[in-house]
Amino acid sequence: MPCPDSAEMHTLFADATLIVVDKPAGLLAVPGRGEARSDCLAARVAARFTDALVVHRLDMATSGLMLFARGAAAQRALGAAFAERRVGKRYLAVVAGLVEGEAGTIDLPLAADWPNRPRQKVDLEAGKPSLTHWRVLSRDPAAGQTRLELEPVTGRSHQLRVHLASLGHAIVGDALYAAPEVAARSPRLLLHACQLRFEHPDDGRRLAFDSPAPF
Repeated sequence: MPCPDSAEMHTLFADATLIVVDKPAGLLAVPGRGEARSDCLAARVAARFTDALVVHRLDMATSGLMLFARGAAAQRALGAAFAERRVGKRYLAVVAGLVEGEAGTIDLPLAADWPNRPRQKVDLEAGKPSLTHWRVLSRDPAAGQTRLELEPVTGRSHQLRVHLASLGHAIVGDALYAAPEVAARSPRLLLHACQLRFEHPDDGRRLAFDSPAPF
C-alpha cells in the first residue's frame, strides 16, 4: 500500500544521540531503487535531523517504532546492541485462524527465496537460525482471527511473516505470504512494532517506548 505524502512522521523521542520515530504503514524505511522509491522514513527523519543514521529497519508494509542514531559513533553503539540482542522488541499482529495454545516459540531457519525475491522461506538445510516467541492476546471466532504479541529473538528479513505463515496462521493483509482471501481482509498488513526496550548508549539508563497498534 502506498503511503500518502501527508502521513505524519511521529517523533516520540530525540536527544543528541538517538531518535525514536513511529513509522506509518506503506512508507519505505530506507530508499528503494529509482526516483519513485526515494521517499522513505530515513529521508524524512534526515530532513529534520541532518545527522540521523539508520540502525534497523521495518518492512514497508509494517508500521511502528524505529530507532535512528545521531552520528556514526551512536550508530555503532546501537547497532551492536541489536546484534548482541540487548534490544527488547515486541510486535502486535492479527493472524488468520484461531491459534491453539496460549504461547509458544517458532524455531525455523530462514533463507532468501531467490527465484521469488523479495520473499523469504523456511530452509532447514541452509537457512539462518531464526527464533520467534508468540503469545495470544485475544481470539475472534466470528472473524476467524487471533491477535498475537510477538517477540523476535533474531531479526531476519520477513521473519515474523514467514514464521506465522509456516504455522498456517498468516498475518492478515499479507500480500506476500498469505492466501489471497486472507490478504484481501485488510488494506494493510496487520503487523505493528509496538515496543522497544534498550539502554541509552551514553549513560546506560533504561529507555522504554510503546506505540499502540492502529488496528
